[in-house]
Amino acid sequence: MHPRFAKPFETLSAPLQAALLPMLGDDFQARFTPEQVATLKAATGLDDRALRLALLPLAAACSVAPISRFFVGAIACGLSGSWYFGANMEFAGQGLFHSVHAEQSAISNAWLGGETGISEITVNYTPCGHCRQFMNELSTAKTLKVSLPDDLSELQSFLPHSFGPADLEITDALMSPQAHDELVLESDDPLWQAALAAARQSYAPYSQGYAAVALQFEDGRIFCGRYAENAAFNPSLPPMQMACAHAVLNGEELASVRRAVLLESKDGQISQRDSAQSTLKALGSVQLEYLAV
Repeated sequence: MHPRFAKPFETLSAPLQAALLPMLGDDFQARFTPEQVATLKAATGLDDRALRLALLPLAAACSVAPISRFFVGAIACGLSGSWYFGANMEFAGQGLFHSVHAEQSAISNAWLGGETGISEITVNYTPCGHCRQFMNELSTAKTLKVSLPDDLSELQSFLPHSFGPADLEITDALMSPQAHDELVLESDDPLWQAALAAARQSYAPYSQGYAAVALQFEDGRIFCGRYAENAAFNPSLPPMQMACAHAVLNGEELASVRRAVLLESKDGQISQRDSAQSTLKALGSVQLEYLAV
């Protein structure tokens, strides 16, 4: 079990601890399969919502918040029935706009895990306006439920006069399948191939700036982030932030990044290059490798 889970684990009920312990090994990927969820429910007698609320302290333990010291956890329930952790992330010394919110972290974790929609998201604090707008871009925005310790409501109740993709005449949605096969790269480098695959699945209907980041760590593992655009523009989640959040959820230390590559469309109206380089500065001396294809 990762050391960050030790203290919150001790606060869980004995039945939940016993059932959960075998799942929190070194191979834990910040998600629970439907079969694991069923095992936890059977062991504790808790229903779905109560179990997610009980697990929130573990998700919040993944938070990296050197500036605010405000630790937020989220759990997204994918349409497949799998559950995905998320936690807020801040980058010391960098602008606050680089931050990743817990809801964004959980949703991107689910998206990278192959989900095409979210049915419910559980959070230990009320979603801010930024996150409400981010969630309004989802393929399941009209039916998505938001579960808080003291409330369960549909997302649309948080957005009585919402602005979304349809207002900009976009019929696509975040987490709907993407296939930007026009992006082509001739390289045998596994890191660049990982970035290419991720960029082809990125979501950028407003700028066509399809992009992805791939990070390689000291232990050889590779984690990717895809660009996730938003109708309100500012809540868009850059690929570097998504890659960092996904790596941390999987137990990596960002200081152990050894290579970072950014691949993006040369035909997009925007570029992620400057933003990615700025974020990378907070991680150490690694230089960003860059290609526009």
